[in-house]
Amino acid sequence: MDLEERPRPRGDLASQLATESLDSLSHDELNARIGLLELEIMRTVAHRDKASAHRAAAEALFRSPPDRSAS
Repeated sequence: MDLEERPRPRGDLASQLATESLDSLSHDELNARIGLLELEIMRTVAHRDKASAHRAAAEALFRSPPDRSAS
C-alpha cells in the first residue's frame, strides 16, 4: 500500500483543513487562505529538500570507497 493510499491520522492538520466549510468565506478570505497554504507548501518543500541534501551528504560520506584492486 502506497503512502498516498493510507488513511490520514485523525489529528492530521491537512485532514482538519479538508473538513472545514469554505462556504462562509469571501473571495478575499479565500485568496488569503490560498496564499497561506502556498507559503506552507513552499516551507515544507524547502525542508524536504534540505533533509534530502543532508541525507545524500551523509550517504556519500559513509559510502564504501570503490574497489581499486579490480583494475
